[in-house]
Amino acid sequence: MLSKKTKYGLKALTFIARQEGDVPVQVGEIAKGEQIPQKFLESILLTLRKAGVLGSKKGKHGGYYLRNEPSEINMADVMRVLEGPIAMVPCVSLNFYEKCDDCVNEAQCSVHKLMIQVRDSNLNVFKNTTLADLSFSG
Repeated sequence: MLSKKTKYGLKALTFIARQEGDVPVQVGEIAKGEQIPQKFLESILLTLRKAGVLGSKKGKHGGYYLRNEPSEINMADVMRVLEGPIAMVPCVSLNFYEKCDDCVNEAQCSVHKLMIQVRDSNLNVFKNTTLADLSFSG
C-alpha cells in the first residue's frame, strides 16, 4: 500500500509542476491547495530537496521549485526516494536486495517468481511515467 508520505509527495510535486513561470512555491500554498498537513509536507519536501528533485529558495519570495523539467522527472526515481524499494519483498529488489529469512530455495520459490512479475510491471509503469504525465494530462 502506498504511504501517505509518497501520496502527499506526488501531489506536492504535481502542484509545483502546474505553477506558471519559474517562481518558487511556498509550503503553505501547497499544503492548502492539496489539503496536506503543513508540518508533514515540510518533511516530505525536505526529503525531495535532499534527493535533488527539488530546489529551495529562502526569503520573502522563497519556496520550492523543480530542479528539472517535469518531463525529466521519472516516477521510478521519485518512488524510490519517498517509498524506498519498489519491490514488495527484499529478495526481488534491484537496489535493496536481501535474501528472505524463510526461503529455502529462491530459484524454486513461488512467491519469488510472482513478486518478480509484480516488480517488473510496477517498474515498467514508474519508469515510463514522468511528472509531466501526471501534471498535464486530462
